[in-house]
Parts: sequence; structure tokens; C-alpha cells
Amino acid sequence: MKNFKLFIALAFVALLASCSEDDKITLFVQDSVERGAVLRTVSFESTTFNVLDPSSTFGVTLEEQDHLDGELFSNMEVYLGFVDNTDSNGTTTATETLVSTVAASEFTNGPNNLPRSSFSITLSDALSALGIVNDPANVTGGDEINVRLVINLTDGRSFTDSDGTGNVSGGSFFSSPFSYRVGVNCIPVTPVTGDYVLNMDDSFGDGWNGAFISVTVDGTTTEYTVSAAQATTNTETINVPDGTTELIWSFSSGSFDGEVTYELIAPSGETAAADGPGPTPGEIVLNICN
Repeated sequence: MKNFKLFIALAFVALLASCSEDDKITLFVQDSVERGAVLRTVSFESTTFNVLDPSSTFGVTLEEQDHLDGELFSNMEVYLGFVDNTDSNGTTTATETLVSTVAASEFTNGPNNLPRSSFSITLSDALSALGIVNDPANVTGGDEINVRLVINLTDGRSFTDSDGTGNVSGGSFFSSPFSYRVGVNCIPVTPVTGDYVLNMDDSFGDGWNGAFISVTVDGTTTEYTVSAAQATTNTETINVPDGTTELIWSFSSGSFDGEVTYELIAPSGETAAADGPGPTPGEIVLNICN
């Protein structure tokens, strides 16, 4: 019995020592690890500019979080930059420009009891801020406008895209890239008519397994896919007749989208759309500049 009591006493002392060491480690981490802040992406209003529509808008809703749940938040700065991805019209350059400073007071308390606000800008305003004239000689489909955010805290610290790891920028929880590449596309405001060529590919060679591309022309929808019998590829020529007022292209998922790739050639000979492996489901946005 004495030995048993001694054993219990020693175990209790060891437990206290262990707890003491754990507490020391916890306090060390709290004192030595810097905790920053994020601007979480809540939702997008839109993610693409239309060079054929200067009023087209990029918009995003953001939520700020620091380790004091927003109490350290001072303001958010919005910078714009231009990315010239097209060689056919020369090289357009522009200096990254501060276009907006949004004070913490302009954010409202969101459903997570954190500061939340939205930012949006039209293509016309974005190009004007960058000093770029909206002309095919300067900007065309395939170029991009980079929206970079900076969060400033009341303690003097700042955070932007270069400060976050992949878990912060692309993680499903933080979703805080601080930077968005907004594509500039030539999205026709009225249907472009003529013959489109749709090239479809399946890398495994067993068809698209339920995936398909649908084309709606004035209310009539036709579906196109790679069948199991076709196995690897299928090419379709799709005529959009003169006078068409409604034209909608869409991709619907199947069982193995990672094997699926497609390319859509416009009547002008341009690549109007291309995606895959693993195309994004939903409406396909066309890029037709000529």
C-alpha cells in the first residue's frame, strides 16, 4: 500500500512538471510568434472585364481579421497594375497605382462579427487610373489588370500578397490572396454569327463520362460530348445563323472532369474559349476580339 501511495505521489509530481513545461512552451509561442491579419475573400461580384464594355466591373467582398477580431484594423489600400499578355498590339506598360484607401470605419460588422466591405471598379475607371486609353492598340482580350490589396494596422504593421503563404492565400479557410488577376476579355455584347469549331478531348480515352457542352441558340439547346465509342476526341462544327439574338455556351460536369479538355474556335479563327483538364462548370465566357 505504501509503495502504491508513493507511486501516485510521484505521478502527480510528474504531471505538475509536465503541465508546467507545456505552459512555458505555450507562453513562449504566444510571446515570440507574430500574428498578422488577413483580408478574406467572401465573394465576387464579377471577375472579368469586358474590353467591349467600358462599364464592365470587377467587384469583391472582403472580410478583415486580425488577432483582436478587427480592433487593430486601420485601413485598406487598393493598388492597380497592368499585365500585357498580348504581343500582337505591342507592349503597354503602366506603373502600379494607388486608387483607393478605405478606412476601417467604412467597413461594417459582418455576420462573423468581423469588419466587412465591398470594393468594385469599372474597366473605364481602372484604365483611367493607370493612364491607359481603351484602344485595341493598348489593351485587348488576353491582357489583365492586377488588383493588389494592402491592409494597414494601428500598430504600424502592413500586410499584402508577398506576406502570405499558400495556406493563407489559397486555403479554403483564409482565402486571402491580397491580389487578384482580373482578365480583360473581348466579350461580344451581341452574338457573333458564323461557324464555330468545337474540339473536345478525353485524355483517358473512354469518353467524357457524362460531361457535355451545351449551346443555346435563340432558345434551342444542343449538347455536344465525347462518347464512349468516340473514346478520345470529337470535333463539331456549329453554325450560329445570322440574326441570332441569344447565344449561350455552357459546360456541365461528368464523373471524371480531370480527363476533359476543350477548345472553341470562333468564326474569326480566334480561340474563343479553352479550358481543361477539369473545366470550370457553368457558362463559358467567349473572348472574340476580331
